[in-house]
Amino acid sequence: MSQSHPSYTDSGVAWLGDIPSTWATARLRFLVTLNPSKSEIAEFDRDDVVSFIPMEAVGEQGELALNRVRPIAEVENGYTYFRDGDVTFAKITPCFENGKRAIMRGLVSGCGFGTTELTVLRPRAGITESDFVFWLISAPEFRLLGEASMYGAGGQKRVPDSFVRDFIAPVPPLPEQRAIAAFLDRETGKIDALVEAQRRLIALLKEKRQAVISHAVTKGLDPDVRMKESAVEWLGEIPVHWEATPLKYLVTFRSGGTPDKSNPDYWDGDVPWVSARDLKSETINDSTLQITEHAVSSGAANLVPQGSVVVLVRGMTLAHTFPVCLAGRPMAINQDLKALNSNSSISNDYLALALRGLSDVSLARVDEAGHGTKALRMDAWTSLHVPVPPEAEQVKVLEFVGIETTKLDALVSEAEKAIALLQERRSALISAAVTGKIDVHGEVPETTEAA
Repeated sequence: MSQSHPSYTDSGVAWLGDIPSTWATARLRFLVTLNPSKSEIAEFDRDDVVSFIPMEAVGEQGELALNRVRPIAEVENGYTYFRDGDVTFAKITPCFENGKRAIMRGLVSGCGFGTTELTVLRPRAGITESDFVFWLISAPEFRLLGEASMYGAGGQKRVPDSFVRDFIAPVPPLPEQRAIAAFLDRETGKIDALVEAQRRLIALLKEKRQAVISHAVTKGLDPDVRMKESAVEWLGEIPVHWEATPLKYLVTFRSGGTPDKSNPDYWDGDVPWVSARDLKSETINDSTLQITEHAVSSGAANLVPQGSVVVLVRGMTLAHTFPVCLAGRPMAINQDLKALNSNSSISNDYLALALRGLSDVSLARVDEAGHGTKALRMDAWTSLHVPVPPEAEQVKVLEFVGIETTKLDALVSEAEKAIALLQERRSALISAAVTGKIDVHGEVPETTEAA
């Protein structure tokens, strides 16, 4: 178990507290060169190829994708410069808060250019090293203080260079910096492996959940029931007493729209106005934006009844997910959604379950739409054959699936809690190591040369 250092002294820095007596403190500008000049690439030919790092190439755990290159002539102006050994972090929201950062290593030609939303820290030789600086900016305190210093509005908030220059950092002796970095590489690697195992478990549980629903709504609950051909290729056999009916013969469809956003009388009321961003749970009771009763009474928006089945028919979410929700109260929907209500023997609750079980079949009917987004091909989708059991059996299927998915959801919740605890442990470990609250000298095994 990690021990404390033999003695401590008050750092005089609120976030840092006491530090080991052998450590110092300094503002980051004395430890690193901030956003170093690209003048050192003057020796390169303009046709020489270097690495190119857009924001999506920088990960939230220090990952770095190096699969892009550009000629220097294309990137030397208008992009951020860095070289091997530099430490970078994203300065714009929400990338900074999410922890996008990396040590630049393995760059083509030893250097590269990237998004202007990266801040570059070049460790000063003999004072600090890349690995320690990386873990320093990974500490939760650096992130919280940086977030508090952000300027700008909305999605354009950024961490200013002045925060980085004036940030007071702990400065262990170089051998200790190396020990801390090696300790954190090893210990966070263990934690990350445990987190990944929990994520794999969650993925398996969600697959199992979908399989339970899909089997229940296509084959029923009785393993001994007689089956018949549905005459639908993708569906195959269904219970002999079920019917496979095109969706358009089972329901009525209602479209949505957007009231005039320039009319203040239509907005900031109490009526939910649901869009794709609100389709996050199986029952919708609220929305990000609300409209007024006046918007409804004037005909600028129409309400869909409580209990309606609400689905997404246009949006990039359809590239991977087909959201199906029930309206928990009367609400308006926007033009990217449809509301379905049964006009047959299928209940809305069962219809929602059936559509969730057939989500892969619905996604197969998604095409590219205007402006690069996705959309359901409505003619094909409304012709989707839905297996319909008798009403009494619908109730039994709903009850069974409810019980089974509740069990699976509880297991997912436990795995998510485990991930949260592991991530808290990870953050606490980084903080304790870089601030000297634990002495990691004895935690890092000595390396030995191969015989």
